[in-house]
Amino acid sequence: MKPWERVIAAFKRFPGVGPKQAERMALHLLRAPASESEEFVEAVRQARAAIRSCSRCFNYTDREVCTICSDPARDQGLVCVVEDPQDVGAVERTRSFRGVYHVLHGRLSPLDGIGPERLRVRELVARVKAPGASVREVILATDADTEGEATALYLAQLLRGPSLKTTRIAQGVPLGGDLDYIDEKTLGQAVVCRREL
Repeated sequence: MKPWERVIAAFKRFPGVGPKQAERMALHLLRAPASESEEFVEAVRQARAAIRSCSRCFNYTDREVCTICSDPARDQGLVCVVEDPQDVGAVERTRSFRGVYHVLHGRLSPLDGIGPERLRVRELVARVKAPGASVREVILATDADTEGEATALYLAQLLRGPSLKTTRIAQGVPLGGDLDYIDEKTLGQAVVCRREL
């Protein structure tokens, strides 16, 4: 493979990047001053060397325990379970959650050969059910697709216990949404997940 083709192939491995976009990114990198290209390569190299999983929640961090888990102002009794590290960022941007997280690093997908043993399920159960654990609620914030729903149902059954509340994030009509333009599944889910005012 020629060097040019290798650069394009490398960018095509990124999620959501097609052949044309990969070519544009490769062109940008090659047109940029050598110092900028070297800075990009060095930033990736340093990130690969420094970033690891938090020993508590398995989010990416450059420390043993991430800043969220070690923040004394966070509610350690409220754990939000997400599929991937980028989901932590999505929830954090809402500024409405003050608990801690648990990152599964995927979701159940039997067709792809992904069972509970390939996720951080064992660690979640140990964290929640450990003697003296202070966790009182687990919020299941997996995606609202088939695999995400299956993962949430599996975890809800696994975590069920008398002193632990297990909840699922709400789904349905987006703020500012017009009912005429919302698909039937989303609107149906909104009706099922309704709440009292």
